[in-house]
Formats: sequence, C-alpha cells, structure tokens
Amino acid sequence: MNLIQLMMKRKELIPLIAFVSLAGFGATAMSFYTLAKPDVIINKRNNPEPWENVNPNHPQKLITINQKWRPIEELQKVRKLTK
Repeated sequence: MNLIQLMMKRKELIPLIAFVSLAGFGATAMSFYTLAKPDVIINKRNNPEPWENVNPNHPQKLITINQKWRPIEELQKVRKLTK
C-alpha cells in the first residue's frame, strides 16, 4: 500500500513507474523468447557442437524481410562427405 499511497500523493511518478515496469516486463519476455528458440543451447553436455544441427533453410533472425533461404551448396557437399 505504501507505493500506491506515494503514487496518489505524487502523480508525476505514475508515468515513470509505468515505463520502468513496461521495460522490465519487455526484458523478461524477450529473455524467455530467446531461450525458447531451438537455436539456443543451454545444456552443452548432451550436444557439445550445436552449430552442426542448424538448418540453413530456417531463418535464424528475429525479423526477416524479403529474404529467400537457400541451402548452401558447399555445406551440403561437406555433410554428404562426412556422413
């Protein structure tokens, strides 16, 4: 109740508290979004080389505008030779 009483006394703090709360929520949400993506590896014991499992046809950026994803020919040749 102390914070609410302070906001009622000093109304100029309301936008400041709102923006700080919004920034904190946004940072937390972006952290969870980044951890939920499949290209982020938290446990390296089970997969010590995660870069080998990256699909070149799947975009790895947050926002992709007018970009076509094609497999890299050299990478496909190397994968065929190493299998």
